[in-house]
Amino acid sequence: MPKLKTKRAAAKRFRKTANGFKRGQAYRRHILTKKPSKRKRQLRREMHVDKTDVKRIKQQLPYA
Repeated sequence: MPKLKTKRAAAKRFRKTANGFKRGQAYRRHILTKKPSKRKRQLRREMHVDKTDVKRIKQQLPYA
């Protein structure tokens, strides 16, 4: 049986953790000076992928 290919776009967006998959957080890249400290602090939290999307991500990342 041939090797399975990884979807490279998914590999760049998701990371496997002990509790599932982690994804990036939007609104954290630039123009941070006008955002309140509370909002920036909350954006620092690790964002986990929703359980409804995990099956699809596992298909895209067969070796994760």
